[in-house]
Amino acid sequence: MPPPIPVILAKYDPEWPRLAAGHSRRLQALGSALVIVHHIGSTSVPGLAAKPIIDLMPLVSDLAELDRLRGRVEALGYGWHGELGIAGRRYCTLDDHAGARAVQLHIFQVNSPHVERHIALRDYLRAHPEIARAYENEKRRAQSLHPDDSHRYGDEKAAWIRDAEGKALNWYAERRSRVISN
Repeated sequence: MPPPIPVILAKYDPEWPRLAAGHSRRLQALGSALVIVHHIGSTSVPGLAAKPIIDLMPLVSDLAELDRLRGRVEALGYGWHGELGIAGRRYCTLDDHAGARAVQLHIFQVNSPHVERHIALRDYLRAHPEIARAYENEKRRAQSLHPDDSHRYGDEKAAWIRDAEGKALNWYAERRSRVISN
């Protein structure tokens, strides 16, 4: 497990999507195993303050194939941390030249149930600015309690996120059913 890092919440930076796209392009080194890369997490929600760390969710056709390609991921500079508490995930981190965390990969197989919850929450926050503001308030509260420990910060806001994910999944399913029935 990577060690905890200080929790710095930065004002939304319109460069984050461009940075995410650049890091996504580098992942083409995985070849045909890579299906798509989604920009997730707070840096993917316009207007939302965030830790200035790009979260990407690459989806692969087969995790066993990805495991065989681990060397390619590491050759890009990423640290490989395995599942790190989430079955079916491969978690990787990339630090910048100063040693600060810059990118986190949450790699899943395309059919993972975790994919929908990440996309649903991202899209829900994008579509509901008032809920994104509430999330930012929760993040600031958690940061005030644990400014030097990203692990405890994450634990502190976990209940809020679980609740929001439940609402987001319901909203996402409702949106999909409307599209299908039209």
